[in-house]
Amino acid sequence: MNPDDPRARRTRARLRAAALDLAARQEVASITVSALAKRAEVNRATVYLHYPDVDALVTDAMDDAVAAVARAAALCPLDAPRDRAPEPLVELFTHVAGTAGLYARMFGPQGSARFCARLRERLTAELAERFAGGRRPQGWDDVPVDVHAAYLAGALVGVVAHWVSGDRQSEPQQAALSFWRLFRTSCGPAGDA
Repeated sequence: MNPDDPRARRTRARLRAAALDLAARQEVASITVSALAKRAEVNRATVYLHYPDVDALVTDAMDDAVAAVARAAALCPLDAPRDRAPEPLVELFTHVAGTAGLYARMFGPQGSARFCARLRERLTAELAERFAGGRRPQGWDDVPVDVHAAYLAGALVGVVAHWVSGDRQSEPQQAALSFWRLFRTSCGPAGDA
């Protein structure tokens, strides 16, 4: 199968749409290949032709979301004031809030470890690239760039997972500000508060 063939791309798009639709309605672990095939209007063999398992399909279906989250995190100006969350961070939390149920399922106990790992890895890579490009805050030279980036990526994934899994009493703006205050302290110049 040629993955660039238009028919293959259309089939994968239908499978990803079916996966997102099902994941928005039920726990990821309970999604079956049969249900995916039925929703995408293909046969089970077609699902396996494109993806080894449901988790790989659901993770691939979330790839645009992963990219959006990683880009938003990488765009945050690290010198923004403590009491005002940067707009890309507010947009990130607003994006997550728009499909909070889906994110809650992806991060939940029956969710996708593959998705969580992909999100954390993508965030780490975006931040490490930013830091390597000279946009790393002063005062952290004694910490390797990749460790610093992984630490911050893990923090963001953890806060987003906690926020979508809870009762989300705070609005996206407030959640972004709470995260920003913690993030800025951990990313700003050593000793910055």
